[in-house]
Amino acid sequence: MKQKETLLNTQPVNGLSSIDETGDEHIGTSHETPMRPDAFERDDELKIELIEKHFREIMTILGLDLNDDSLAGTPKRVAKMYVQEVFSGLNPANKPEVTLFNNSYNYDQMLVEKNITFFSNCEHHFVPILGKAHVAYISNGQVIGLSKINRIVQYYAKRPQVQERLTVQIANELKTILGTEDVAVVLDAAHMCVSSRGIQDVNSKTITSQFFGKFREDAVKQEFFKYLELEK
Repeated sequence: MKQKETLLNTQPVNGLSSIDETGDEHIGTSHETPMRPDAFERDDELKIELIEKHFREIMTILGLDLNDDSLAGTPKRVAKMYVQEVFSGLNPANKPEVTLFNNSYNYDQMLVEKNITFFSNCEHHFVPILGKAHVAYISNGQVIGLSKINRIVQYYAKRPQVQERLTVQIANELKTILGTEDVAVVLDAAHMCVSSRGIQDVNSKTITSQFFGKFREDAVKQEFFKYLELEK
């Protein structure tokens, strides 16, 4: 029996008249990454096989000669890259395990980890987002290993994203893990969908932030900003 076709919702979004305009304005539709209920019914091996098949078809449609030695392995390489690397953050099985430690030295000031390099992909055009994350928290009795902060940033970055959502997801995850409201996240990133296509502006960057708890107080927020001004 032929399956029913699912039509995309093309109703105006925030005054925009089409899906294309929604993507060009870089509008995100939810705080959670939009996922299908059956997202993990296929294992990684099958996903790689299917993506390889479909990417081979894309390359063929573009007119590329897949008999060429340089191109012959590209569909498989792209498929493995999508599943095992650049979009590995879609799979909850890849979520980093985090161990907390008691704040036995009673450090009660903010901890700031800045210039965490991350690579993500714009969900509107599937081209790279390159940026740095700056993260801070004030301990509520427990602390997290510094490398785990990096891993949390990388986990949420390794999925199709909009920068606003990525900022919120990192902040919410740290709040949950650390059991504290006192969390701040700032992302500073360049979007290849802006620099390599469309307006082709190679100089602009996008900055987003999320502040919770004490970081919403002006004095605490300004202290955090001051740390970000220090020499790299």
